[in-house]
Amino acid sequence: MSAADDRAKARKSWPIARRSQFDDAKVDLSSTTTVEERLAMMWPLALSAWSLTGKPLPDCLRSETPIRIVRRSLSGQQD
Repeated sequence: MSAADDRAKARKSWPIARRSQFDDAKVDLSSTTTVEERLAMMWPLALSAWSLTGKPLPDCLRSETPIRIVRRSLSGQQD
């Protein structure tokens, strides 16, 4: 058996659900994963998305991150 065959065999046991971006289904991973696991899933996606900008990954402290806070009232109107 080749290495590719071994990888294909291992993939058959992965708990994967394929969904379209247009699916209405709300997937709640909180019952099957920890917060740490969900963050670990997100980080490679964030790095990949950032790499598409062609810019270097920012290297700043969270307290120094440039943000703008927009506060809204409960009715959805800006204060």
